[in-house]
Order: sequence, then structure tokens, then C-alpha cells
Amino acid sequence: MRIGVIISDEPRINDEIRVSQVRLIGPNGEQVGVIATTVALNLAKEANLDLVEVAPNAKPPVAKLIDYGKYKYNEKIKAREARRNQSTAEIKEIRFRLKIDAHDFEVKKGHVIRFLEGGDKVKVTIMLRGREQSRPIGGVELLEKLADEVQDYGTVESAPKQEGRNIIMTLAPKGKKVHTQSEQRRRGAESRAERQARQAARLAAKQESKAKAAQAAKEAVASVEQKEDKPSK
Repeated sequence: MRIGVIISDEPRINDEIRVSQVRLIGPNGEQVGVIATTVALNLAKEANLDLVEVAPNAKPPVAKLIDYGKYKYNEKIKAREARRNQSTAEIKEIRFRLKIDAHDFEVKKGHVIRFLEGGDKVKVTIMLRGREQSRPIGGVELLEKLADEVQDYGTVESAPKQEGRNIIMTLAPKGKKVHTQSEQRRRGAESRAERQARQAARLAAKQESKAKAAQAAKEAVASVEQKEDKPSK
């Protein structure tokens, strides 16, 4: 019987790293060099950091001293912001009859404008009946009239074209409207940015303290290597 193995996407950290040597990178990107993994683990503990394997396939594997909890937190924040900043535009559909009266036209035009202002694309469909299918020019003219009257809010992305019994045109929000957030979302983003700035300031102070500890650890490594290089009497 074949036993399934679950492979984690998470890097190996600290005692999970079983190789005898690693190429160590300090917390600020400094190249420490190839050292015993046990020595690297001791340096991580002294600096109150984690030893994280960042290039497991290298010879020897590359490991870095970082605050893994902080790293995971920052990655989560980045992923959340990326999802928030993605365009949420949808395609709405509005249907017209060729012989629509002026009042209904204005009502449906209002819906089109509302969708465009909300950042959504609009698919406008003229439904042709019976003999109207043989004279689609009237539908094209109606769509062109609509496009002209909403030009302050959207542009024609797909020109009017006949598809079976329908004539279809697609309008897209104009310029920045596609990606513009509402005022409420904007204020929320500013508030989050302020909180993140305060957090960054606190983390920077903490990181400075850890950097000093890491420098001391690097000096300790140099001392160990010097002792190892001295010939025994």
C-alpha cells in the first residue's frame, strides 16, 4: 500500500534543519559564510531570532537569521493588501427593447450610469423582435445614443454588434473609476496605514536591538573560526 506524504510549503526552521552545515545570512543580509548548523542555531538563540532555511537546494543550503513570526505576519499583511487592491469590477447587464419610450430609456440610462460610477462594466443588450432583426440599424443607433449620453462616465469597450437576435455593446468605467475606492474605503485604508506605520516604528526599534545582538553573534562566530584555524600543540 502506498502511503501519501503531505509536503509543506513552509520552510524548515531551527531544529527542523538537519544538514550539518549551512551558508548563513545575517538578519540585515550580511554574508556570514559556511558554518556548522549547530553554531548557526546557537547564534539564532543568542540573537533571539530563528534560523530559517531559505534555499534548501543549494550546496550547502542557505539559511537566514530572521524573526520568523514577524516575517509571517508581514507576508499575511501583504497578501491581504494585494487582495484588497485587486479590481472588483463586475459586468452588469441592461436590456433595452428597440421601441423603448423616452421615460424607460432615461430610467435604464440612470442604471447604466450608476453601474459605471460604481466601477463596473456594463453590457447593454438590444433585444430585436420579428422583423426588427432584418433592420438592426435602429438598435445600433440606440446604443450609440446611449454611449454618447453616458460618455462622462464610461467609454465604449466593445462597439455595437449583432449576435443572433440581439445587438450588444459593452461600456467600461472611465479612467480611474475602474480602480477608485469609495470614500469609506479610502478612510479605512488611511487608518490602516497609520496603524501599520506605528507598528513599523515599534518593530524597527526592536530590530535595531536584534541587529546589535546579531553583530555580537557574528563576532562570536569569527572568534570560534579563529580558534578552529589555530593548529593544536
